[in-house]
Amino acid sequence: MKKKTSWEAFIRLMEQGAKQGDLEALFNLFFTLEEKEMLMARLQIIQALLEGKKTQRTIAKDLGVSISQITRGSNALKSVSQAFLKSFRWR
Repeated sequence: MKKKTSWEAFIRLMEQGAKQGDLEALFNLFFTLEEKEMLMARLQIIQALLEGKKTQRTIAKDLGVSISQITRGSNALKSVSQAFLKSFRWR
């Protein structure tokens, strides 16, 4: 199976799980505790970057993550529109 096709299949499965109210069970099936912690850290990074109150170095120090993780989060934010970002509650 091609990577893109596999990723799309994963997304469809997650959408189905969300509609059925089983998203947490699917996440528990697919993600280890370490992977979940990485996702939680990414969420905290995105939230802090969107707040815009701290420097990237301060965010890294406060969250106990590397500056490269902050940079990756910052770069990811550049790839989506402001309208998209506003469509979610980040806190």
